[in-house]
Amino acid sequence: MKGFLKAFSIFMVLGIFIFFVVLLEVPEKDNINEQVITEWEITWTDHLDSQISTEELEATQPWTEVQASDQVPERPEGATVQWIRMDLPKIESGSPALLFEKVLGREIIIKKNQQLIYESRRDFNYGVNTILLPLNQSDGGESIYIGIDSPTRIGIIGTVQAGEFKELQRSFIKNNILDFIIGSALIFIAIVMLVCSLFLKNENMSGWFSLCLVILSSGTIVITYSSFLYSLYGSLGSIYVALFDLGLLVLLPSFTLFFEGIFGKGYKSIVTKFRKFQVGYSAFCVALLLINFASNNYFYSIYQLFSGLLLSAIMIIQFIMIIVISTGYTIKGNREAIIFSCGFGIFAFLGLGELLWFYFKSANYELFIWKWGIVCFLISLIIILGNRFASNHERIVEYSKQLEMFNNELQRSEKMEIISELAASVAHEVRNPLQVTRGFLQLLVAKQNSSDKVYLSMALEELDRASNIITDFLTFAKPEVGKVAALNVLNEFIHIEGILIPMANLQGGRIIVQIPKDLNIKGNSSKFKQAFINIIKNSIESLHGEGEIQVWAYEQKGEVCIHIKDNGEGMEEEVLSRLGEPYFSNKTKGTGLGLMVTFRIIEVMQGRIEFKSEKGVGTEAIVRFPAVDPA
Repeated sequence: MKGFLKAFSIFMVLGIFIFFVVLLEVPEKDNINEQVITEWEITWTDHLDSQISTEELEATQPWTEVQASDQVPERPEGATVQWIRMDLPKIESGSPALLFEKVLGREIIIKKNQQLIYESRRDFNYGVNTILLPLNQSDGGESIYIGIDSPTRIGIIGTVQAGEFKELQRSFIKNNILDFIIGSALIFIAIVMLVCSLFLKNENMSGWFSLCLVILSSGTIVITYSSFLYSLYGSLGSIYVALFDLGLLVLLPSFTLFFEGIFGKGYKSIVTKFRKFQVGYSAFCVALLLINFASNNYFYSIYQLFSGLLLSAIMIIQFIMIIVISTGYTIKGNREAIIFSCGFGIFAFLGLGELLWFYFKSANYELFIWKWGIVCFLISLIIILGNRFASNHERIVEYSKQLEMFNNELQRSEKMEIISELAASVAHEVRNPLQVTRGFLQLLVAKQNSSDKVYLSMALEELDRASNIITDFLTFAKPEVGKVAALNVLNEFIHIEGILIPMANLQGGRIIVQIPKDLNIKGNSSKFKQAFINIIKNSIESLHGEGEIQVWAYEQKGEVCIHIKDNGEGMEEEVLSRLGEPYFSNKTKGTGLGLMVTFRIIEVMQGRIEFKSEKGVGTEAIVRFPAVDPA
């Protein structure tokens, strides 16, 4: 839910931004020397003749008055050319001109006083024209005749502005440059991303490269759809149309590839199969495009069938598949699916809404808001890819931490192995002479006077201490649990408590045991007691006066959890991390073997142990064993 709200807030901000940009895109009206022509008359003929005289045009009937806000009149049967008669207003400026923002037609001519003052003939499939027509000051009050030939949409959309040439030129650039800027920005971003791809690893290349193609093709489509290039450099119009088709043919499979990289292959690899089909179909259409281009549009009808009608059907299938899959992931709470659905939803809402308005206006409307929908959608794709990179980075960091932990564990295992081998080979050999020496010292103690007995007793204590160390070595070297049986945790701790209570009382502390009766584990009773006696002895020694040691246990997720917590002096983080290492001890005369033995016993009994400690607060040991049912 948080991810959805975050994505929704981002796209709400984008929506508000688009709204204001659209408002800013509305052309500002100049208050000085600018007039708007909102009405003219039209008639229809069956062919476009640049040599036709104005008298012949006037004789053509009927002439129908049309308002700029009216619907485009229906084309009479058999008519292919629309003629427009427009009266010029008086323009008080040094360089008057007319600005036709949108004129729909493949061939356009403009005549004035029997003279041809403008001509445009396009042999490519793009019929949106923006015309800036210079005039003379003496033309005020006269009429111009505009002939338009087009097999589909035809006529003037919107109003016609009359005014100073430079002002109208500025307005023309302002109203059309935005598409060029958006498309150029997208292409620039794609090129930068392609350069950056040289520094990416192979696992990130597929998503990055597919997004580059999506952005590059989207920018190409936005630029080549605008009338700006066709108006300034009309001679290259066929190349612009070819680039538009190429952009669309690259966009669709690239988009599916990106979707596949984010959400997977889909049910029975349907996304992968569809993407492979799209790649093959796009390659086929590109081949048709080259053939048609080389044959000077001889195969245009065949190419139009595959790149127009059939491609539109494939796009519908693609969008349905994407919507269904992304909706399923969104319902499951997938964060990337939520972001994708928000971006795609904005694109679909703007595109579908504008398309409905286009048909409501009977095609008397030029689409432009959909470009901002593409921008929002591309932003959502960039966010998804950035989120994927961030997730990969977090995963790498996590892997690094795990690798460091495994290395530490490996080093610890190697140390344990070395000590085990050393203990197994040396302990028995050392214990035998120690026992012989101790026997002779006992005999000397019985024969010597009281003054020598003190030193002999000290020697015996040190021999006993050395013998205990050797015993720990042997226990560590051979950690076999021995006879395994079901152990009742409470009964075991009753014995442990009986052994350690006197020691705790001497330190001024007390032991509190709270363990249920029904907790059972599998192991060796003597080894179990030895491990927990070592832990609790350490807690007693950390009290340094009055204090308490709490012992409690419970069953959780199939494990018996045993806690030993004291309020002693505690340990620092550095000391805590080294517990169980060979020869490391926090005691003055400690060897660290006690905890080493404890760790090894718990490990052999398939248990786990961890410590929590804070300096000046205390230490808590948590031991977990697999729970079993009593036999």
